[in-house]
Amino acid sequence: MPSLFKTLSDIETHGQPAALATIIRARGSTPRHAGSKMVIHPDGRVTGTIGGGEMESRVIAEAQAALAEGRPRIVRYSLVDPKSGDPGVCGGEVEIFVEPLASAPTVLVIGAGHVGRAVAHLAKWLGFRVVVADDRPEYANEEWAPGADLYLAVPIKDIPQRLTILPDTYIVLTTRNMGVDVEGLPHLLDTPAGYLGVIGSRRRWAAAVQQLEARGLPREKLAKVHSPMGLELNAETPEEIAVSILAEIIQVRNGGSGEAMRLAGAGEAEATG
Repeated sequence: MPSLFKTLSDIETHGQPAALATIIRARGSTPRHAGSKMVIHPDGRVTGTIGGGEMESRVIAEAQAALAEGRPRIVRYSLVDPKSGDPGVCGGEVEIFVEPLASAPTVLVIGAGHVGRAVAHLAKWLGFRVVVADDRPEYANEEWAPGADLYLAVPIKDIPQRLTILPDTYIVLTTRNMGVDVEGLPHLLDTPAGYLGVIGSRRRWAAAVQQLEARGLPREKLAKVHSPMGLELNAETPEEIAVSILAEIIQVRNGGSGEAMRLAGAGEAEATG
């Protein structure tokens, strides 16, 4: 079994949801003492232990509820009288802090050419966890796209098996051609990603939609795709395009309008004042 800290490191690297249960107070006879920890995964698997038995089973259920709500909690148990509902007979008392481990919002860049590399760089600077994926190993690596948290040298169809995609995952397809989009998008459309964008012109996306519909994908499902993606900035360079894309992701994430914040006519008023 991996160590608890190795498990926590893997959870952070792969952006997986989990909860951490820590005994913060123990009095009398208890199976484990203050400081004992256990990681709980959404499916109920655990790493480490806080004592086993009925008490641990109840803590697993509390952890799953904390994950669903996104809020920590403190649970208290007396281990005296099972007939009264206590989860044990050791004779002591414990308090356990159950903390959902929130992963950082993730930008998944699929296609690490010049624009993809710029998007990865800017997303990392903005504080996102960054995953770079490309079916060409020479692009999905630290040397070509430095600073990412994870590199996946796999085709798009394999990404959902290698990466937990959550509502705070923002997917950016900066692929090399429309054929890659058409092959890969069906494997991403049913994920709960908070954003799914595809680079290219309106004509390229219209042609992709035709091919995807011919494969049986309904237009309503394709409507979740942002393409062309980004805000209209007349961007030209890879870095400018990256700004446009990340601006739209921030807009979607924070519920912004995308409108200019400058008040209409304010400049004229100041100039004539």
